[in-house]
Amino acid sequence: MFFIVALGVLWLIHGYVAWRTISAMGLSLFYSFLVYIAVFILSLLPVVPIVFRMSGNESKIIDKISFLGYTSLGFFTLSFIFLFTKDFIIQFISIISNLVNIEQPVDNSKRDFIKKSITLGIIGISSTATGFGFYNSRKGPAVIKHDIYLESLPESFNNFTIAQISDLHVGPTIKRPYVENVLDKISIHNPDLIAVTGDLVDGSVQHLSPELDPLRDMIAPFGTYFVTGNHEYYSGVDLWLDETDRLGMKNLINSNELISRASDQIAIAGITDFNAHQIKPIHRSDPGLALRSVPDNITKIVLAHQPNSIHSVHEIGADLQLSGHTHGGQFWPFTYPTKFVNSYIAGLYDHYGTQVYVNRGTGYWGPPLRIGVPAEITLISLKKKDVI
Repeated sequence: MFFIVALGVLWLIHGYVAWRTISAMGLSLFYSFLVYIAVFILSLLPVVPIVFRMSGNESKIIDKISFLGYTSLGFFTLSFIFLFTKDFIIQFISIISNLVNIEQPVDNSKRDFIKKSITLGIIGISSTATGFGFYNSRKGPAVIKHDIYLESLPESFNNFTIAQISDLHVGPTIKRPYVENVLDKISIHNPDLIAVTGDLVDGSVQHLSPELDPLRDMIAPFGTYFVTGNHEYYSGVDLWLDETDRLGMKNLINSNELISRASDQIAIAGITDFNAHQIKPIHRSDPGLALRSVPDNITKIVLAHQPNSIHSVHEIGADLQLSGHTHGGQFWPFTYPTKFVNSYIAGLYDHYGTQVYVNRGTGYWGPPLRIGVPAEITLISLKKKDVI
């Protein structure tokens, strides 16, 4: 069913763009046919590699096909949005003109020329936007600094730093050089603790292990902690938990660790992905279990892949939740539907007294495209909040 729906959406997007642009290009019937065939092939490229990977076939060639397919998908998605919006506006103006009986002299040749020029102009804009978004996605994440104030924070933990990465999505298009870039940027800041809030990978351990190997050097004085995202469950969660353990990360599966500094302690807890139980029932997300052994007077920081976990995390008295999952929408206009289905989309929020920070994603997923939404490594500095 997933592949039927995915193909339907891809054919709609690619077909609409082809239909609206090929006629505007003035091509002969033969060349129009060739372009339609090429567009049809491009529409299959994002899906075909997924089928291969699900059947256990992974290779560099398949990854290159994915890269081409996802890049072209970004272009066709933007073109579809712009062309559909243009057609909607023109149709709306036509309907309004008919309703109010506005009669204007019609020059069909001039009108057709203007329509074709607008269509080709839109393709140019889409191409430019795709190139700009491609560059932004591939250059790597920026380090975004945030001070987060917590009333319960012990004085000895004032200015304690946490580097958060999320949604790195090492897989068909994100490889070892990108991972090394992330590692270098974290190492410069030497954080006290590193939090990895899920969706680290898209693929099998066997295929991707060499790409992740640099993360063995991603160390911090108070440890590196990992919680599962939804994509770990698509990629074989048990094997990946073994791999993150090998890389030196501490897996928090509805569990916690107490971090000591001087004579004070804070709790770092981690819960499984919000929807983990749908694939692995014993991994049902359980904030209560994660913090069951933690005294009430200790600062509680919860790593939870999805922002939607904040409701149950707040109920058990956590002070701060660190999440990812949304990618901040990744590129406009997908920021709007992303905001609709998630409690919070990007940045810092106060949820009835529980702080929640949503990382915009350290990598990207699907099209290598980021427009208006930068990839990020979050460098959080915990601050003691004075009680007035």
